[in-house]
Amino acid sequence: MNLVRAELERLSARRFVQLMVVLLVLAFAVTAATTMAGSHKPSASEMNSARAQAAEARRDLEASHQECLARQNGTLPADTDRYFPSDCSEIDPIRQDRLPIPADFLPGVFSFAEQAQPLLYFLIAFLVLFGFLVGASYIGADLTSGGVVNLLLWRPRRVTVLAAKLGTLLGTVLVLALLASVAYLATFWVIGQTAGLPGRLDGDFWRSLGAVHGRGLVLVLLASALGFAIATLGRHTSAALGAFAAYAVVWELGARLVLEIVDARKSDLFMLSSHIGAWLNGGARFYDERLCAGGPSLNCDSFYTISWGSSLLVLLVLAGGLTAAAFAVFRRRDLI
Repeated sequence: MNLVRAELERLSARRFVQLMVVLLVLAFAVTAATTMAGSHKPSASEMNSARAQAAEARRDLEASHQECLARQNGTLPADTDRYFPSDCSEIDPIRQDRLPIPADFLPGVFSFAEQAQPLLYFLIAFLVLFGFLVGASYIGADLTSGGVVNLLLWRPRRVTVLAAKLGTLLGTVLVLALLASVAYLATFWVIGQTAGLPGRLDGDFWRSLGAVHGRGLVLVLLASALGFAIATLGRHTSAALGAFAAYAVVWELGARLVLEIVDARKSDLFMLSSHIGAWLNGGARFYDERLCAGGPSLNCDSFYTISWGSSLLVLLVLAGGLTAAAFAVFRRRDLI
């Protein structure tokens, strides 16, 4: 317990951590202030006009679907000026994820129900970066300065010391992420109530938002552990930063381009960014025209999916494997 308390004090005293917290608060404040300044409470006339436009848009969707069905049944002559999909269910209003609502026709009005999830993605992205950088600098600075060696003189158990550092890091990042999430969403909820629209905040909305938030917290913890592990293996904070930059340039950009040149199928399966997106969204669907190389047909589908389960497995294997390697190397390596 004394070791964890000491590590918590060391982590909170680091200037880089304090700087990142300040940047986090500033980013939230700028986002909230910008949203508040660009929104207003809609008047009754604006609401009536938006409701009328939303109703008309829904009628247009239904009319397009009926026209598609009539074209498919041969009861309507072909019209070269209009395009309809081969499967009319693709434009069936009942099958759409969402239908036009009045908030879609209220420019300059913030709707919490419509904007909460995109704002939450922004928060998760910042917290992922925060966790990765703090995790890397936390252990990297101690390894470079010799702080770990001094700590081992007091507690000469390498695995215990490293586990205490990792546990303290993950616990601190989790608490900070939870507090930031509550403050962040509560701020924009108040903006929606006072200078915009709250929207439809039913059970489905909160369940969906909670699911994204939970998956985001898992991603934040994995990123923190990943930064910690890479910096431990490289014995320096810059090792984690270099590994991140090298992966982004060499693989996400370079390898993706090579896979496109060689006409590799399902190339998104090999990209970590695809699995991150699939995990956050509960699955992802990608298009690859190479899957139907002989031309489109009823028995060929050019789309393929990545499930959230397989994406989570990839992320766990990556973070867990590097963390296990970091512990194994730290246990045997000369630290002086």
